[in-house]
Amino acid sequence: MTKLNLVALGGVRENGKNMYAIEVDDQIFVADFGLKYPDNELLGIDIVIPDLTYLEDNADRIAGIFLSHGHADAIGALPYFLAEHPVPVFGSELTVALAKLVTANDPRSKKFKDFHVIDDKSVIDFGNVSVSFFKTTHSIPGSLGMTFETPVGQIVYTGDFKFDQSASPMYQTDLSRIAHIGDKKVLALLEDSANAEETQQTATEKAIYDYIDEAFKYHEGRIIVAGVASNIARIQQVLNAAAANGRKIVLTGKDVEKIVKTAIKLNYLVLPSEDLLVKAKDMKTLTPEETVLLETGRMGEPLKSLQKMATNRHRLVHISEGDLVFITTTTSHAMETMVAKTKDMIYRAGGEVKAISDDLKSSGHANKGDLQLMMNLLHPEYLIPVQGEYRQLDANAQAGVEVGIPESNIFIPGLGDILSYDNDKKILYAAGHVDAGNTMIDGIGVGDIGNIVLRDRKMLAEDGIFVAVVTIDRKKKKIVSTPKLTSRGFVYMKTSRDLIEESGELVTKTVQKNLDNKEFDWGHLKQDVRDELSHFLFDQTKRRPVILPVIMEVNQNSAKRQ
Repeated sequence: MTKLNLVALGGVRENGKNMYAIEVDDQIFVADFGLKYPDNELLGIDIVIPDLTYLEDNADRIAGIFLSHGHADAIGALPYFLAEHPVPVFGSELTVALAKLVTANDPRSKKFKDFHVIDDKSVIDFGNVSVSFFKTTHSIPGSLGMTFETPVGQIVYTGDFKFDQSASPMYQTDLSRIAHIGDKKVLALLEDSANAEETQQTATEKAIYDYIDEAFKYHEGRIIVAGVASNIARIQQVLNAAAANGRKIVLTGKDVEKIVKTAIKLNYLVLPSEDLLVKAKDMKTLTPEETVLLETGRMGEPLKSLQKMATNRHRLVHISEGDLVFITTTTSHAMETMVAKTKDMIYRAGGEVKAISDDLKSSGHANKGDLQLMMNLLHPEYLIPVQGEYRQLDANAQAGVEVGIPESNIFIPGLGDILSYDNDKKILYAAGHVDAGNTMIDGIGVGDIGNIVLRDRKMLAEDGIFVAVVTIDRKKKKIVSTPKLTSRGFVYMKTSRDLIEESGELVTKTVQKNLDNKEFDWGHLKQDVRDELSHFLFDQTKRRPVILPVIMEVNQNSAKRQ
């Protein structure tokens, strides 16, 4: 009897961080190993990766990591696992090349070499499981869906995909291969849900190119293109449009330089002319009418870089009168406020803004019709929506009901949920939970930032800090000097003298009370000061600053002898 478990370790009820474990008997097959970029409330956090505890505890059972494409939401977490657990990694040529860039940039994983290049014709035999692949259309070449053929049926994971009938050969979906997979039993379909709420057809890549070309043709000044470094399809369109309109391209970020050079080397990006790319140091040799700056920002995030350009803080570019900022990426709903703020800053600097998303519905992900077409080609017994927030997973589930999949056969998993196959009843069912969640990366720290630290950061950002410094002589049970109080980001000291004086009296009273106590304890003293000040300051200001008591001890008799 075959033991089969499906575990969502990331990528469900959230955007990004895709990671799914398919357990068959003693082997674990991991589909994607991604990260996500933090929301605004995760102050100071660089990236977020899945909790890797379950995989670390079962590393000896992992047959391999299988990557669907080369975006950060599918490959970004690799360095944090491969350094200690060097399991084989499989992906298409470009996906592996980008995964190598990710691991080589991290000192923990730069020695890892166990990469295996596969394509849509590859079949990998792992005994009772074989893994095969099929071409899909996404915003990056080499995107692959994958099929895990088990004794109880096929498990199909789509990865990021959409259907585009006008896609170039490099990006075309292999519809006949997908239909052929559907001729055999598909037990479960793990399907991309990121664009499941959209019912209208998204714009074709040809329509998007025409839009970019028109913008380049009719703008007379400098153009700053903001995009995602790993969106190879969009970068190719920008290159083509620049060449067609007599412009040169300047790459302004290290991320985009590495990715573009890698894609050119592997022939996934084609330069229309040899002199199209101009180095940043030679940018001044170009007139505004022949200049296109391609900006992706750190880790592919262009908005913060655009804000720096608009406020003269960017290392290379300052937005000025006559500049067009052309936003070619579709941002998530969570980023809409930041987008509006960025646009405002650009207009204040004298530039203007044009965004593809304002006029065209562009996405690298399947809409409702595409999702239903995939279901009808594969005929899955069970549908498992993945890759999206809950409302998107639910929209995909409803699309499944419309094509005839019973509601009882559709699961919307949470992080760590286990779906198991019952060999006797021949059904898939919810069977428990494993530890799963977020691991936050801050600088070189991995997982050392928790809810308490984030709470303190939020308090510091919103209400500031209040420091009380007191010097005591514990043997004489007295305060040597009056408390010194300082605040940053809380109140302006010079205009809040009454508040500061009353706070000082409260600190004096609290410290003296602890000194008079027969069972003196340093921890109790600091906590009492913290509690009393917290209550008092909130009553007076309705704010809760981080309170930091600093208690110093001296022995006055010893000081006099010295």
